[in-house]
Amino acid sequence: MKIQILGTGCAKCRALQANAEAAVKAAGIGAAIEKVEDIQEIIKFGVMMTPALAIDGKVKVVGKVASADEIKKLLA
Repeated sequence: MKIQILGTGCAKCRALQANAEAAVKAAGIGAAIEKVEDIQEIIKFGVMMTPALAIDGKVKVVGKVASADEIKKLLA
């Protein structure tokens, strides 16, 4: 499983990444977490508001910091 955090490195982006890491740990699954900061790459996802979270290439959360529990539900 591949989780991508889409954002330019702001505080909300870092919080989303921390929540994603906590969710993966709590779920006990193997997942690679990647930070995507290149604006051109973010645009390719069709995302116009950050932070965003993509799982296996599909955008699941846009424009908010999802909690670890919310992310864990998306991983299930």
